[in-house]
Amino acid sequence: MLPSVNLRLFIYQGNKKMAEKLTDSHKYQLWKNKLTSNGLQIHDIEEIYSRRNGKDEVLFSLLMTDATTPEGDKIPPICFLKGEVVCVLICFIDTHTREKYLLLVKQRRICSGEHTFEHPAGMLDSESDPAAVAAREVFEETGIDLPKERLTRLLDRQAYPSTGTSDETMYFYFCEIELTAEEIQSYHDNNMGVESDHERITTYVAPFVEGHRLINNTNGLLLDYLYLKEVQDWELLKEL
Repeated sequence: MLPSVNLRLFIYQGNKKMAEKLTDSHKYQLWKNKLTSNGLQIHDIEEIYSRRNGKDEVLFSLLMTDATTPEGDKIPPICFLKGEVVCVLICFIDTHTREKYLLLVKQRRICSGEHTFEHPAGMLDSESDPAAVAAREVFEETGIDLPKERLTRLLDRQAYPSTGTSDETMYFYFCEIELTAEEIQSYHDNNMGVESDHERITTYVAPFVEGHRLINNTNGLLLDYLYLKEVQDWELLKEL
């Protein structure tokens, strides 16, 4: 008979959900299938490091890949596996003045260690509905509860921001929200984010042009231009 303490440990481990294996993850399977469907012959994939979320699902991984192209060349081996990502432009419109404001999130990033200003964004883990994930990320990072139907997608195809080193694939969305000046300012400087994901996020509201000039990531800059082109706001576009 097992000692009681060992029995309790055995029961706990038996009920505990095992961490997701990299090779079982949706993003890994999606990436690998793209490689093979485009003719690459994969010889080996080495998992260097993986980070998981609070549910033990793979968030991202650093991989060393040994693969040959259809032309017989070795493809550069490093891949930062991140999967599909959503990015959402929230544009507040003052009901009185019609001035446009961007709702951004401020947080420190590993690129430089400084605070960056970005549009709400997040990764699809095992989900298959990018619009639903986009709506959830907006709520988690800004507190705005939007049905996914309020989001308008920009571009009719996926976009890869770093084709040489990552599989990261972007979906871009926007939503216009009309509010009073007081309501708009109520979304400024609020502490947000998911603690289990180590997110220390502060919301930041700024007039559109000012907010655009605070953004220093290419995805965010591109999203601003895509939005203004979609809504045909040529005057504001000229100011950027």
